Amino acid sequence: MTDYKATLNLPDTAFPMRGDLPKREPERLSHWQQQDIYGQIRAARAGRPLFVLHDGPPYANGDIHIGHAVNKVLKDMIVKSKTLSGFDAPYVPGWDCHGLPIELNVEKAHGKVGTKLDAAAFRQACRDYADEQVARQKGDFKRLGVLGDWENPYLTKDFLFEANQLRALSKIIANGHVYLGLKPVYWSVGAQSALAEAEVEYADKRSNAIDVRFAVIDEDALFGRWHADHLQRGEGNLSVVIWTTTPWTLPANEAVSLHPELEYAMVQIAAREDAPAERIIVAMGLLEQTMGRYAVTDYRVLATGTGFAIEGLMLKHPFLDKQVPIIVGEHVTLEAGTGAVHTAPAHGVDDFQVGLKYDLPVNCPVDGHGKFFADTPLFAGESVLTVDAKVLDVLRAQGVLMHHTAITHSYPHCWRTKTPLIFRATPQWFVSMDHAGLRQQALDTIPKVNWVPDWGQGRINAMIEGRPDWCISRQRHWGVPIAIFVHSQTHEMHPRTVEIMEMVAKRVETDGIDAWYQTAAEAFIGDDAEHYEKVTDILDVWFDSGVTHSCVLETREGLRRPADLYLEGSDQHRGWFQSSLLTSLAMDGQAPYKSVLTHGFTVDANGHKMSKSKGNVVAPQEICDKLGADILRLWIASSDYRYEMTVSNEIIARIADGYRRIRNTARFLLSNLKGFTPDQALPVSEMVVLDRWVIHRADAIQQQIITAYDGYQFHQIVQLVQNFCSGELGAFYLDIIKDRQYTAKQGGHAHRSVQTAMYHVLQAMVRWIAPMLSFTADELWQTMQQELSGMDASVFTAEWYTGLSPALDGHLLDEAFWQQMMTLRDAVNKQIEGLRNDGKVKGSLTAEVTIYADDAWRSQLAKLDNELRFVLITSEALVLPLSEKPEGVTFVAELSGVAIAVMPTEHAKCERCWHHRADVGSHAGHEAICGRCVENVVGEGEARQYA
Repeated sequence: MTDYKATLNLPDTAFPMRGDLPKREPERLSHWQQQDIYGQIRAARAGRPLFVLHDGPPYANGDIHIGHAVNKVLKDMIVKSKTLSGFDAPYVPGWDCHGLPIELNVEKAHGKVGTKLDAAAFRQACRDYADEQVARQKGDFKRLGVLGDWENPYLTKDFLFEANQLRALSKIIANGHVYLGLKPVYWSVGAQSALAEAEVEYADKRSNAIDVRFAVIDEDALFGRWHADHLQRGEGNLSVVIWTTTPWTLPANEAVSLHPELEYAMVQIAAREDAPAERIIVAMGLLEQTMGRYAVTDYRVLATGTGFAIEGLMLKHPFLDKQVPIIVGEHVTLEAGTGAVHTAPAHGVDDFQVGLKYDLPVNCPVDGHGKFFADTPLFAGESVLTVDAKVLDVLRAQGVLMHHTAITHSYPHCWRTKTPLIFRATPQWFVSMDHAGLRQQALDTIPKVNWVPDWGQGRINAMIEGRPDWCISRQRHWGVPIAIFVHSQTHEMHPRTVEIMEMVAKRVETDGIDAWYQTAAEAFIGDDAEHYEKVTDILDVWFDSGVTHSCVLETREGLRRPADLYLEGSDQHRGWFQSSLLTSLAMDGQAPYKSVLTHGFTVDANGHKMSKSKGNVVAPQEICDKLGADILRLWIASSDYRYEMTVSNEIIARIADGYRRIRNTARFLLSNLKGFTPDQALPVSEMVVLDRWVIHRADAIQQQIITAYDGYQFHQIVQLVQNFCSGELGAFYLDIIKDRQYTAKQGGHAHRSVQTAMYHVLQAMVRWIAPMLSFTADELWQTMQQELSGMDASVFTAEWYTGLSPALDGHLLDEAFWQQMMTLRDAVNKQIEGLRNDGKVKGSLTAEVTIYADDAWRSQLAKLDNELRFVLITSEALVLPLSEKPEGVTFVAELSGVAIAVMPTEHAKCERCWHHRADVGSHAGHEAICGRCVENVVGEGEARQYA
């Protein structure tokens, strides 16, 4: 008996079915490094149009988390897709290396400056620590498959960067945006330093909410200004009652603020068992709520009037021997409290602003450690974080505590030390939002930037509109110094500040920031040194990262400013996006970026934030070790980054299933290209129509994919690829052509046509997935290099495949026709499956189908001639007029004018193609196979025109 297996075109490829990614990916990484793939990409794109995605620097501390992975992979997908589009798209990673977290870790190891290490040695220890952290994070980022100039990243601690940062600051100073001011700023007691808005996070805090009486000094003056019955002045002490959640700020009180236009009431409260009769002043709009809080039911209004009417009246401080005025301000609201606001200009932004109007003292009795100065009455040496109980005792003793309760509310915390913040007025350096028009300049520029998603524009616009001046000074050791000399008496900057800062910058280029501290003032300002002092503050780290547009994009060969794209998490509208915009505009009036893309945060399956204490952390390192980085990359690409990105082990497992579908589809295509070389490809016009259809579909999908990449819609790309693999390819085209691919005469027209189609689809598909599944695409490409020919050196130097075309344009069997065939085939399969379940057939090739169709359908099906059975994958397929439909044959609900009858075949099975045909056994010498197979084995090969 003839062994027909040897005559079949059996698939074969070295590309394995199992990805075994945790093992193979590190091998690919090693290969990329040995071959300098990033260098090859740069060489291949030299001279092409430039696309610059500027990397926002992660902080050099601790292992990377899932949010880092999302950010870096999104950037990598964009850079790789732009490279495929023919752009020169470099990727220069960077790290933020100064700042508090590194300083705190060095303090843990060596103590504070002066304990074991002097300031210079301490800064060197910070440098060394940053180097260790950068090396660890770099390894993890590279493991994710992110290609970039990893050997030459930018580091904010590099001497040249530090020098250029000073140059950037000098430009901003020269343009009139920087000033030294005494203002309340967020102060971290834990870090003993001022903070900027971007370094503040909000968390729940338990606070003491108190109502406190400020006694009215001149009762007659008040009655003279308000509408009142002078015969009913009431009885008892008269007080304005304030409400506050920061009792510790009362020693710094300088006034009580009322709203100028709100109506206020003088309320008579009848005597109670525990308290005599008294009169209090509160906002009329909060009267009922306030009386309810005090549990007072017996009260009446004696007089009313506006806040403006009693402006300037004096009140007695609750426990200090001083009087404070009633002032008015628009910041007073009816949201909570009494409508009267305790005002301490040293401890609040609104308080400070309204205090400027009235020239109130900015009295800050609290030091940098959060303790009251030694000369503070009653509370000397006490910590503001623990003094509330003592303040309450003093208020009770003075008889001025009207009410007290504990509340839990959202409160600003230091994002590094996680400790509650205070507002504290200290001399600080600020970038003004308004002195030189920076705020308006930013608001005018924001609409000119492309924000993705578009809600990003409204978010940053609102933040710029409402933000205070930017406090850029910090009272720490590890950071770029504010290299300014100020006059000992006037505190004015030296008149040659910009020139001097360039002198400092040149020294910093050689010796780093220590040059500022270790070089005598005379070396910079000569004889003026006796009249000037060095500023010892350092710059806010948001200034460090905020000037990378100047220190990196403008100075690094192959980059440019403005960048085409900044891409970070949604928190950066108040962070890097904003600091970059403000510094860039303050320097030379242009935005640092053309587009800004924002991605959401990662949450677990229940929408909760990742937390070690909750046990819901999904670590990128674990995913890479267990499943592979490509699985993690596919999850990132699959997620709609515009919103919160949900991740869990179960979700990752489902992503792995989707990955296997893509991999196995690619493997099927490549395995069936055995013996094929690109020069054997048929012209599209000579191909079987079904093969032309799949090229047509691939071309349409590629256009959608390129558009989606250009629009950064990666989840759409995943859907397009997976749907193509599982639907049009897997469930239709590849299912149909298996018979032809395996049984057609090797090298014959029918065989070459299907191989040509699979070659084109594979060439396109490997590029589609390269930005997302970089390891898999590279492995597939390398196998294609070995088994095919004419390949570029690397998939990462390739461009979008140009071998596709709208191959069915103008053809009778157009795209709509094949869509009908898919619907018809689904209907046939349903009936076959029913017979299979009943045990009447074993599979589709053991069945024959008769289609009863109306004239419209019959004319369509006639186009396939006798090849309909190959489309339906049945051993026989007949088409008869609908009028001949027997009783019992039901119509197909999905198809108008079509009824289908399926029955088991009675013919013998061909041992080679497994079709059941009437002519099996009738061919001398080949009794076991059908005539079609005889033609494919010993003849010229079967002819296929349509399928």
